[in-house]
Amino acid sequence: MFETTDSPIVARLDDVSKTHGRGPQAVHALRGVSLEFAPHGFTAIMGPSGSGKSSLLHVAAGLEPPSSGRVELAGTVLNGLDETALTVLRREHVGFVFQSYNLMPTLTVAQNVELPLRLAGARPARARTSEIIERVGLGGRSGHRPFQLSGGERQRVAIARALVSQPAVLFADEPTGALDTHVAAGVLALLRESVREAGQTVVMVTHDPVAAAYAERVVFLADGALVGELWSPTREQVAERLTELACV
Repeated sequence: MFETTDSPIVARLDDVSKTHGRGPQAVHALRGVSLEFAPHGFTAIMGPSGSGKSSLLHVAAGLEPPSSGRVELAGTVLNGLDETALTVLRREHVGFVFQSYNLMPTLTVAQNVELPLRLAGARPARARTSEIIERVGLGGRSGHRPFQLSGGERQRVAIARALVSQPAVLFADEPTGALDTHVAAGVLALLRESVREAGQTVVMVTHDPVAAAYAERVVFLADGALVGELWSPTREQVAERLTELACV
Protein backbone atom coordinates (compact mmCIF):
# COMPACT_ATOMS: atom_id res chain seq x y z
CA MET A 1 0.00 0.00 0.00
CA PHE A 2 1.51 3.33 -1.04
CA GLU A 3 1.59 6.18 1.45
CA THR A 4 0.65 9.23 -0.60
CA THR A 5 0.73 12.94 0.10
CA ASP A 6 -1.02 16.00 -1.30
CA SER A 7 2.22 17.93 -1.66
CA PRO A 8 2.79 19.76 -4.97
CA ILE A 9 6.53 19.12 -4.54
CA VAL A 10 7.85 16.61 -7.09
CA ALA A 11 10.57 15.20 -4.82
CA ARG A 12 11.52 15.83 -1.20
CA LEU A 13 14.22 14.64 1.17
CA ASP A 14 13.62 15.22 4.88
CA ASP A 15 16.68 14.83 7.14
CA VAL A 16 18.07 12.10 4.90
CA SER A 17 21.29 10.28 5.68
CA LYS A 18 22.98 7.54 3.66
CA THR A 19 25.78 5.35 4.98
CA HIS A 20 27.64 2.73 2.96
CA GLY A 21 29.16 -0.09 4.99
CA ARG A 22 29.49 -0.50 8.75
CA GLY A 23 31.94 0.08 11.52
CA PRO A 24 35.23 1.95 11.05
CA GLN A 25 35.05 1.50 7.27
CA ALA A 26 31.59 3.10 6.97
CA VAL A 27 31.26 5.93 4.46
CA HIS A 28 28.72 8.64 5.32
CA ALA A 29 27.61 9.74 1.87
CA LEU A 30 24.72 11.95 3.05
CA ARG A 31 24.31 13.63 6.42
CA GLY A 32 20.90 14.99 7.37
CA VAL A 33 20.01 16.46 3.97
CA SER A 34 16.64 18.22 3.61
CA LEU A 35 15.82 19.41 0.10
CA GLU A 36 12.79 19.98 -2.13
CA PHE A 37 12.39 19.94 -5.91
CA ALA A 38 9.39 21.91 -7.14
CA PRO A 39 7.51 21.26 -10.40
CA HIS A 40 8.88 22.81 -13.60
CA GLY A 41 12.31 23.48 -12.07
CA PHE A 42 15.88 22.81 -13.19
CA THR A 43 18.28 22.12 -10.32
CA ALA A 44 21.98 21.31 -10.57
CA ILE A 45 23.70 19.38 -7.77
CA MET A 46 27.38 20.26 -7.27
CA GLY A 47 30.21 19.71 -4.84
CA PRO A 48 33.75 18.38 -4.54
CA SER A 49 34.50 14.76 -5.39
CA GLY A 50 33.03 12.50 -2.72
CA SER A 51 30.59 15.13 -1.49
CA GLY A 52 27.53 12.88 -1.97
CA LYS A 53 26.14 14.20 -5.26
CA SER A 54 25.39 10.85 -6.88
CA SER A 55 24.14 9.38 -3.60
CA LEU A 56 21.65 12.22 -3.30
CA LEU A 57 20.45 11.62 -6.85
CA HIS A 58 20.08 7.87 -6.33
CA VAL A 59 18.21 8.25 -3.05
CA ALA A 60 15.89 10.95 -4.42
CA ALA A 61 15.11 8.77 -7.45
CA GLY A 62 14.36 5.68 -5.39
CA LEU A 63 17.36 3.77 -6.73
CA GLU A 64 18.82 3.42 -3.23
CA PRO A 65 17.07 3.55 0.16
CA PRO A 66 18.14 6.14 2.73
CA SER A 67 19.78 4.93 5.92
CA SER A 68 17.52 7.34 7.79
CA GLY A 69 15.11 10.15 7.00
CA ARG A 70 12.11 10.36 4.70
CA VAL A 71 11.97 10.49 0.90
CA GLU A 72 8.94 11.47 -1.20
CA LEU A 73 8.69 11.16 -4.97
CA ALA A 74 5.71 12.14 -7.13
CA GLY A 75 3.41 12.29 -4.10
CA THR A 76 4.46 8.89 -2.72
CA VAL A 77 6.57 8.18 0.36
CA LEU A 78 9.35 5.80 -0.67
CA ASN A 79 10.28 4.55 2.79
CA GLY A 80 9.20 0.96 3.21
CA LEU A 81 8.26 0.28 -0.41
CA ASP A 82 9.47 -3.04 -1.80
CA GLU A 83 11.47 -3.24 -5.03
CA THR A 84 8.41 -4.11 -7.13
CA ALA A 85 6.54 -1.01 -5.94
CA LEU A 86 9.62 1.16 -6.43
CA THR A 87 10.07 -0.17 -9.97
CA VAL A 88 6.45 0.69 -10.83
CA LEU A 89 6.80 4.16 -9.32
CA ARG A 90 10.02 4.90 -11.20
CA ARG A 91 8.59 3.58 -14.46
CA GLU A 92 5.51 5.80 -14.19
CA HIS A 93 7.03 9.00 -12.82
CA VAL A 94 10.80 9.12 -13.37
CA GLY A 95 13.13 9.51 -16.33
CA PHE A 96 16.89 8.87 -16.17
CA VAL A 97 19.78 10.22 -18.24
CA PHE A 98 23.33 9.13 -17.46
CA GLN A 99 26.78 9.84 -18.88
CA SER A 100 26.73 6.42 -20.55
CA TYR A 101 23.87 6.39 -23.03
CA ASN A 102 22.77 2.77 -22.39
CA LEU A 103 21.23 2.43 -25.84
CA MET A 104 20.46 -0.95 -27.39
CA PRO A 105 22.87 -1.24 -30.34
CA THR A 106 20.57 -3.41 -32.46
CA LEU A 107 17.57 -1.07 -32.15
CA THR A 108 16.85 2.05 -34.17
CA VAL A 109 16.49 5.49 -32.65
CA ALA A 110 12.71 5.16 -32.61
CA GLN A 111 12.87 1.69 -31.08
CA ASN A 112 15.28 2.83 -28.38
CA VAL A 113 13.02 5.75 -27.52
CA GLU A 114 9.98 3.47 -27.30
CA LEU A 115 11.74 0.75 -25.29
CA PRO A 116 10.65 1.89 -21.78
CA LEU A 117 7.01 1.96 -22.89
CA ARG A 118 7.24 -1.51 -24.42
CA LEU A 119 8.91 -2.90 -21.30
CA ALA A 120 6.03 -1.47 -19.29
CA GLY A 121 3.54 -3.28 -21.50
CA ALA A 122 2.28 -0.10 -23.15
CA ARG A 123 1.74 0.31 -26.88
CA PRO A 124 3.77 3.34 -28.02
CA ALA A 125 1.93 5.96 -30.02
CA ARG A 126 3.82 6.59 -33.25
CA ALA A 127 2.84 10.24 -33.22
CA ARG A 128 4.25 10.69 -29.70
CA THR A 129 7.48 8.93 -30.64
CA SER A 130 7.89 11.10 -33.75
CA GLU A 131 7.12 14.24 -31.76
CA ILE A 132 9.72 13.56 -29.07
CA ILE A 133 12.38 12.57 -31.62
CA GLU A 134 11.69 15.74 -33.57
CA ARG A 135 11.85 17.76 -30.37
CA VAL A 136 15.36 16.56 -29.58
CA GLY A 137 16.49 17.45 -33.09
CA LEU A 138 16.72 13.93 -34.54
CA GLY A 139 13.77 14.00 -36.91
CA GLY A 140 15.84 12.61 -39.75
CA ARG A 141 17.49 9.90 -37.65
CA SER A 142 14.55 7.73 -36.54
CA GLY A 143 15.71 4.71 -38.51
CA HIS A 144 19.39 5.01 -37.61
CA ARG A 145 21.14 2.75 -35.11
CA PRO A 146 23.42 4.05 -32.34
CA PHE A 147 26.68 3.26 -34.19
CA GLN A 148 25.51 5.63 -36.95
CA LEU A 149 25.16 8.54 -34.51
CA SER A 150 27.58 10.97 -32.90
CA GLY A 151 28.00 11.09 -29.12
CA GLY A 152 25.77 14.13 -28.85
CA GLU A 153 23.08 12.48 -30.98
CA ARG A 154 23.18 9.36 -28.81
CA GLN A 155 22.73 11.46 -25.69
CA ARG A 156 19.76 13.15 -27.35
CA VAL A 157 18.25 9.72 -27.96
CA ALA A 158 18.75 8.96 -24.27
CA ILE A 159 16.97 12.18 -23.34
CA ALA A 160 14.10 11.43 -25.72
CA ARG A 161 13.79 7.97 -24.18
CA ALA A 162 13.67 9.51 -20.72
CA LEU A 163 11.00 12.04 -21.74
CA VAL A 164 8.72 9.87 -23.90
CA SER A 165 6.62 8.68 -20.95
CA GLN A 166 6.23 12.28 -19.69
CA PRO A 167 7.78 11.65 -16.25
CA ALA A 168 7.21 13.94 -13.31
CA VAL A 169 10.96 14.35 -12.90
CA LEU A 170 14.07 13.64 -14.96
CA PHE A 171 17.25 12.76 -13.05
CA ALA A 172 20.51 13.28 -14.95
CA ASP A 173 23.91 12.14 -13.65
CA GLU A 174 26.77 13.93 -15.46
CA PRO A 175 24.86 13.82 -18.77
CA THR A 176 27.46 15.91 -20.62
CA GLY A 177 30.61 14.54 -18.99
CA ALA A 178 31.71 12.65 -22.10
CA LEU A 179 30.75 15.33 -24.64
CA ASP A 180 32.75 18.16 -26.13
CA THR A 181 31.85 21.75 -25.30
CA HIS A 182 29.72 22.45 -28.36
CA VAL A 183 27.74 19.22 -28.18
CA ALA A 184 27.30 19.57 -24.41
CA ALA A 185 25.79 23.02 -24.88
CA GLY A 186 23.15 21.55 -27.20
CA VAL A 187 22.24 18.82 -24.72
CA LEU A 188 21.99 21.29 -21.83
CA ALA A 189 19.85 23.64 -23.90
CA LEU A 190 17.56 20.70 -24.61
CA LEU A 191 17.22 19.90 -20.90
CA ARG A 192 16.43 23.54 -20.16
CA GLU A 193 13.88 23.57 -22.97
CA SER A 194 12.19 20.48 -21.52
CA VAL A 195 11.62 22.51 -18.34
CA ARG A 196 10.48 25.74 -19.95
CA GLU A 197 8.36 24.36 -22.78
CA ALA A 198 7.30 20.88 -21.68
CA GLY A 199 6.98 21.49 -17.94
CA GLN A 200 9.42 18.78 -16.86
CA THR A 201 11.38 18.89 -13.61
CA VAL A 202 15.11 18.24 -14.08
CA VAL A 203 17.62 17.37 -11.35
CA MET A 204 21.17 17.16 -12.69
CA VAL A 205 24.45 16.19 -11.04
CA THR A 206 27.43 17.91 -12.65
CA HIS A 207 30.98 18.95 -11.85
CA ASP A 208 31.01 21.61 -14.58
CA PRO A 209 30.19 25.26 -13.69
CA VAL A 210 29.25 25.93 -17.32
CA ALA A 211 26.69 23.11 -17.25
CA ALA A 212 25.39 24.20 -13.84
CA ALA A 213 24.76 27.73 -15.13
CA TYR A 214 22.03 26.33 -17.40
CA ALA A 215 20.01 25.48 -14.27
CA GLU A 216 17.86 27.98 -12.42
CA ARG A 217 19.13 26.72 -9.05
CA VAL A 218 22.45 25.19 -8.01
CA VAL A 219 22.62 23.21 -4.76
CA PHE A 220 26.04 22.60 -3.16
CA LEU A 221 27.11 19.60 -1.08
CA ALA A 222 30.25 19.06 0.97
CA ASP A 223 31.03 15.95 3.01
CA GLY A 224 27.47 14.73 2.48
CA ALA A 225 25.83 17.87 3.87
CA LEU A 226 23.91 20.67 2.17
CA VAL A 227 26.07 23.80 2.37
CA GLY A 228 24.25 26.36 0.24
CA GLU A 229 22.57 27.20 -3.03
CA LEU A 230 22.55 29.82 -5.77
CA TRP A 231 19.62 31.00 -7.89
CA SER A 232 20.06 32.05 -11.53
CA PRO A 233 23.83 31.82 -11.18
CA THR A 234 26.55 32.67 -13.65
CA ARG A 235 29.28 30.12 -14.30
CA GLU A 236 31.73 32.48 -12.59
CA GLN A 237 29.62 32.49 -9.41
CA VAL A 238 29.38 28.70 -9.49
CA ALA A 239 33.12 28.29 -10.04
CA GLU A 240 33.90 30.69 -7.20
CA ARG A 241 31.65 28.76 -4.80
CA LEU A 242 33.22 25.45 -5.80
CA THR A 243 36.69 26.90 -5.20
CA GLU A 244 35.62 28.01 -1.73
CA LEU A 245 34.32 24.53 -0.92
CA ALA A 246 37.52 22.89 -2.16
CA CYS A 247 39.52 25.08 0.21
CA VAL A 248 37.46 24.25 3.31
